[in-house]
Amino acid sequence: MEKVILKTEFPDIELVKRGKVRDIYDLGGHLLLIATDRISAFDVVLPSGIPGKGRVLTQISLYWFKQMEKIVQNHIESTDLKDFPKRLHKYADILEGRSMLVKKSFPIPVECVVRGYLSGSGWNEYQKNKSVCGIQLHEGLVESSRLEEPIFTPSTKEEEGHDINIPYDEVEKIVGGELAQKLRDTSITIYSRARDVARKKGIIIADTKFEFGLSDGKFMIIDEILTPDSSRFWSANDYLPGRSQDSYDKQIVRDYLLTLDWDKTYPGPGLPDEIIAKTRARYQEILKILTGQE
Repeated sequence: MEKVILKTEFPDIELVKRGKVRDIYDLGGHLLLIATDRISAFDVVLPSGIPGKGRVLTQISLYWFKQMEKIVQNHIESTDLKDFPKRLHKYADILEGRSMLVKKSFPIPVECVVRGYLSGSGWNEYQKNKSVCGIQLHEGLVESSRLEEPIFTPSTKEEEGHDINIPYDEVEKIVGGELAQKLRDTSITIYSRARDVARKKGIIIADTKFEFGLSDGKFMIIDEILTPDSSRFWSANDYLPGRSQDSYDKQIVRDYLLTLDWDKTYPGPGLPDEIIAKTRARYQEILKILTGQE
């Protein structure tokens, strides 16, 4: 099994941020984004990693960025190490397959969530008041119901803890009406395109979230796109409304952690080899289904 990359340490490059999964470095004119093998659950980064997870996330993102080029510009400059600054070449064994040289941008402070099916926090909210983020839905929907049309259900971007769902008019207050409409329309267009592509491969995209930014005044999609960490992927063959669905993501890890006497605070527990292997296989499976890559 390949080496697990939990943390990168490049002393000759400025570390800007260490997120739950990504390490971000400042290269002057550009940023270097590295997807590590870290995994989080219940907003806690666990001490165990999933071998190759960062490469899977990067390759799936690259696939979707390419698919969406006619809809929205993205922040990628290159993923080819030969285009990276020469001082990075000595780190090739770490960077290969899991890093992106990207344009610097100003992140728009809204998580752009699109839901095509009723699941997760959306399902929880619907049970209380038959709406999601202020959008009224029909009576009689069940868990995992397909919505007539995808809905835009934005949230805040919190540095720590859970993002908070907000109504659309709150987005308008945060970024202004014109940009709010661009966020909503672009998000729904990307989701609709991805839903149709994935459906032909036997995959349902239940919901997903996007991040957008502005670079030299240009609107673009940033970070990752339509990965198992940012989306709920279900098997179309196994789909059955009225229950939760088996997802191509870290649900195996969440289910295991729920069997433990753990209060969901840092530090999290380590994962047994069996859970790590099953989760790794799940990530690799969705990579192959979506992109054809091993």
